[in-house]
Amino acid sequence: MPDLHIDAARLQSELDHLATFTHAEPSPLGTAVTRVVFTPDDLAARAWLKRLATEAGLSIREDAIGNTFFRLEGTDPALAPVATGSHIDAIPHAGMYDGTVGVLGGLAALRAIAASGHRPRRSIETILLTSEEPTRFGIGCLGSRVLSGVLPPEQADALLDASDLPLHQVRTAAGFHGPLETVRIAPHHYYSFLELHIEQGALLERHAEQIGIVTSIAAPAGYRFVIEGFGGHAGALLMPDRHDALCAAAELVLSIERHALATGSIDTVATVGTCDVHPGAVNSVPSRVALQLDIRDTDPARRESVMHGIRADIASLQDRRRVEITESLVNADEPATCAPDIVSLLTDICSEHAIPARKMVSRAYHDTLFMARIAPVAMIFIPCRAGVSHKPDEFATTADIARGTLVLAEALARLAA
Repeated sequence: MPDLHIDAARLQSELDHLATFTHAEPSPLGTAVTRVVFTPDDLAARAWLKRLATEAGLSIREDAIGNTFFRLEGTDPALAPVATGSHIDAIPHAGMYDGTVGVLGGLAALRAIAASGHRPRRSIETILLTSEEPTRFGIGCLGSRVLSGVLPPEQADALLDASDLPLHQVRTAAGFHGPLETVRIAPHHYYSFLELHIEQGALLERHAEQIGIVTSIAAPAGYRFVIEGFGGHAGALLMPDRHDALCAAAELVLSIERHALATGSIDTVATVGTCDVHPGAVNSVPSRVALQLDIRDTDPARRESVMHGIRADIASLQDRRRVEITESLVNADEPATCAPDIVSLLTDICSEHAIPARKMVSRAYHDTLFMARIAPVAMIFIPCRAGVSHKPDEFATTADIARGTLVLAEALARLAA
């Protein structure tokens, strides 16, 4: 295998420059980034990345949804290529490392392999995946969902943004033409797929370990609950006559928490992150409440057992509180298991370099969750300070980024051999 070198200073400089493609208000906490898919900032960042790839001698391909493939050609192009990649879109007022480490780290890994003088047998690609964040179209991992066939093309093209513009119109205006049916790739098109990412948690930092080797990725399910009660004047409507929708919603939220804790597994997490109250006046009894639930687990059967318990409580809650509660499914994704042979390879590389590493579960989901439908996958985590992510004070050290990129580069080189 070649002796690989990562130019840490250059990689950090590129991450710093990528963070300038934003119009986020400056933050005293750190570098604030807002980069929503297909906005001018996103398109300018993509153009800059393509210039970097061209300078590195990589070929470039874009598909109809904007997934962009930077390719280092192997000696046997007929073989299934090895791939890495992540995303560059960022939620409003986020940080500068989420996703971007995996894209620029992937490009740095390809540069290192090319500079070593070793030409891999399999081609290697770094993929910029479109819209991992759900900010604009309300669904995460848009590019990898369509690429892997999880999201049907006609359903994807009909997705609306906040201005009621459909994805088809927005992507076409951004320069990504053609039918979305052409985006999907066949299973086994890739020999393997790896993603480098900040941990977005504090385990590595807490245990003074430098690399996380992901063994499985928890998958989310999303539900929307609407509680219909009976409202009225806060002074005139007597307590015995109330069907207070917000009081019922409060009980439902606590039921969700109780059933998630009752599994006894740290891999079960459930969050109610939105609560829309109607009419939303201080002197009016709430007549209608809409809640959104995000529930995640590495075990879909255990996740469903939590929902079974919640539904039993809902039946009782409707009778006691004299409200009507309706449930609708937003999405339900399957968890992913990382390929044992790639996990073993990453473990060996860390051991050879005396890098303290730990095997771990990814409780946040990533594009790798959907790439797992079409290729053997793995993920490499690096520490992020205090586990902070999606905020301007999101931070990873240059040394940790370079170390993770070196592990990625070595893994890609060996898999491509």
